[in-house]
Amino acid sequence: MSQKAASKRSLELRARLKAKKPKFRRQESWRYKRVSEVWRKPDGIDSKMRSKIKGWPKSAETGYRGPREARYVHPSGFREVLVRNVDDLADIDPQTQAVRIAHTVGLKKRAEISSRAGERSIYVLNPLPEAKPAEAVEEAEAEKSVEEEAEKVETAEEENESAEEKEKGKTGGEEKS
Repeated sequence: MSQKAASKRSLELRARLKAKKPKFRRQESWRYKRVSEVWRKPDGIDSKMRSKIKGWPKSAETGYRGPREARYVHPSGFREVLVRNVDDLADIDPQTQAVRIAHTVGLKKRAEISSRAGERSIYVLNPLPEAKPAEAVEEAEAEKSVEEEAEKVETAEEENESAEEKEKGKTGGEEKS
């Protein structure tokens, strides 16, 4: 069996197991507002949760781990590699690894890393949002200016018509009296 098929099967198994896994909450977090729900191991000598008394929430244990093949694997099937500069892309295997650009990387370097990754067909987990090409922006501006001119012409025609109606109303009223 190929490695890709095995990892796909293990990812599916991990998803099924995760659906069954309880939400691990910190002891007494439901009772006190000051205690957050973030998991902390209960360690008091009288702790009911530590001694696994029936009716108390489950504690995190090794038995809840996912399959070994699926650990540290992104849901896309690639292993994540954190990249901080363009030189880090040299060590990436496009078949098994995907790139996550560090959050400290600026926009300019991020664009350069994304383009180099695209050249080497490396999957980027957090790519730049698609920017409009310069030509599309120019076309949109040209269409907008054409629409604005058409609106100006229409408003000018409407103003002329309303002015003519006012004049007719004035002259029409004078003729009646």
